[in-house]
Amino acid sequence: MKTETLYRIAADNGISLDFFELPVTKSVCVKHNGKCYIAIDPSQTSTNAAERVCLAHELGHCQTDSFYNIYAPLDNRGKHERKADIWAINKLIPKKELVKAIKKGHREISELAEYFSVTEDFMRKAFEIYSN
Repeated sequence: MKTETLYRIAADNGISLDFFELPVTKSVCVKHNGKCYIAIDPSQTSTNAAERVCLAHELGHCQTDSFYNIYAPLDNRGKHERKADIWAINKLIPKKELVKAIKKGHREISELAEYFSVTEDFMRKAFEIYSN
């Protein structure tokens, strides 16, 4: 999926997207009065891959309605984060496309991350999700 498609998903779903400094995190998503808002810190997402991963993950929260508050127990937070990750992984690294890339000879995490324009950490997460 192209980065532009992620932006189109946000626009088509009325998701407000902004870029500004976030002192504690790379990106954040909140839902207020039924509307999703995403903020991304460009100083912490200096590569296209990092921006794509953050945007897809935050869209995953919006698309799966996976939100929590600061008082939520850690296991509840983990469930919502995992749902957002699964959505993002399915969009950025579809399983069939991952299998094709591996068959083409892309076997290293770094190669696959570059092939899909995602971060290496996100690629590792995709392997973890798909192996379960």
